[in-house]
Amino acid sequence: MENVIEVDNLTYQYGAKTALAGLSFSVGRGEIFGFLGPNGGGKTTTFKVLSTLFSSRPGQVKMFGLDLSKDKMAIRRKMGIVFQKPALDKQLTVRENMEHQGHLYGIGGAELQKRIERDLDRVSLTERSKDKVKTLSGGLQRRVELAKALINNPELMILDEPSTGLDPAARREFWDHLEILRKGQGMTVLVTTHYLEEADRCDRLLILDRGQKVALGKPEELKAEIGGEVLRVKTRDPEAMAQAIATRLKVKTLLLSGLIQIEEPKAHNLVAPLLEAFPNEILSLTIGLPTLEDVFIHKTGRRLTEEKE
Repeated sequence: MENVIEVDNLTYQYGAKTALAGLSFSVGRGEIFGFLGPNGGGKTTTFKVLSTLFSSRPGQVKMFGLDLSKDKMAIRRKMGIVFQKPALDKQLTVRENMEHQGHLYGIGGAELQKRIERDLDRVSLTERSKDKVKTLSGGLQRRVELAKALINNPELMILDEPSTGLDPAARREFWDHLEILRKGQGMTVLVTTHYLEEADRCDRLLILDRGQKVALGKPEELKAEIGGEVLRVKTRDPEAMAQAIATRLKVKTLLLSGLIQIEEPKAHNLVAPLLEAFPNEILSLTIGLPTLEDVFIHKTGRRLTEEKE
């Protein structure tokens, strides 16, 4: 597969704070490639570098075979960007917002109107083209953002937390449109997210923590690395109980947000022994297959939601 993006040893610092530390990865043409991690993990800094807002030094970034440090303008012409914060004039109509976007790229006249019609149809907004943006729901406004980002015929779409603030149904609808663009137009999509259900929809996923690569691969492969099942135990004294369970049942335990977590190939076989050994101490038990958060926990010993901005 041809690589659209190649990142080698990318490092970025804010003063004394290291936001990215020797990050390396590549993205193939036509992939939906995701960045998953907690707040402060490095997702947004990576987005800003790849969207040409930040310098790529030290380290090297190539996009479309071009050096990001030397060919920013040529790279920008090949990409569309959807920022985390809305970039719409809500007093204007959907069409007027898209016309202004086209003018920024030097597109006008019949060609611009043709592209607007095409891109509104792509995101199912043709019937809302004359509506003022302020009258649209959050989900529809994000689709306007996506339509704007398509106006210059990008080969690469980069989106920073694009569905933040949307309800689950609107998030799924937005992602359905991304899938259509990838399959129908052969577009490469990069997206940062902290939603596990969105990360699961990516072809490949880079999990970041404190500016470093924690894991990279297909979501199902990353979850398969844990193997088996995840058992969580709620108890009155989790620290003491974790030690007691480890000693009594000869298994590894992990304390997370007041719960005891056990990762075993057949963790369900531990339910009866646990209830028999500690009938009065256990308040509840839950068991399930590994999730991407379990991958993060397995790699870092912490939950995704523990980090703050």
